[in-house]
Amino acid sequence: MRPNLSRHVLLTAACACLIGLAAGFAIGKTTYPPLDVLLSTSQTVIGQPIAYPPGVPKVTAAIITMAPGQETGMHLHRAPLFAYILSGELTVDYGPDGKHVFKEGDAFLEAFNSDHNGRNTGSDLTRIIAVFMGAEGIANTEIQEK
Repeated sequence: MRPNLSRHVLLTAACACLIGLAAGFAIGKTTYPPLDVLLSTSQTVIGQPIAYPPGVPKVTAAIITMAPGQETGMHLHRAPLFAYILSGELTVDYGPDGKHVFKEGDAFLEAFNSDHNGRNTGSDLTRIIAVFMGAEGIANTEIQEK
């Protein structure tokens, strides 16, 4: 009688494990993965409300790599630009709106329609993911002539 009882307990335990695994797979297939929100904002880094350019929307994603000491030169953007610092350090001079230092892991919505200059103020390469949320026919970046 005992061998049958042990076999019954083992079979019951095995069935419970299989049901648990099946439930886990079912939950895994229907549950959205967790999010690590990098940024949620309605303003640029200098406090401007988000405004999209008119026209057919166009999203461009790029990685910008800057050597130590390298500068972007004075420029502006006519549309929102999401930036995420992958590595290094970037100091951006917004003129009358001040300077901001961004380091690895920082995310921000760049200023637009406002002249600014970015400079790698670190000792290593700075790498930035830039996502331009513009429109067809509108340049992502306009270099300002001196």
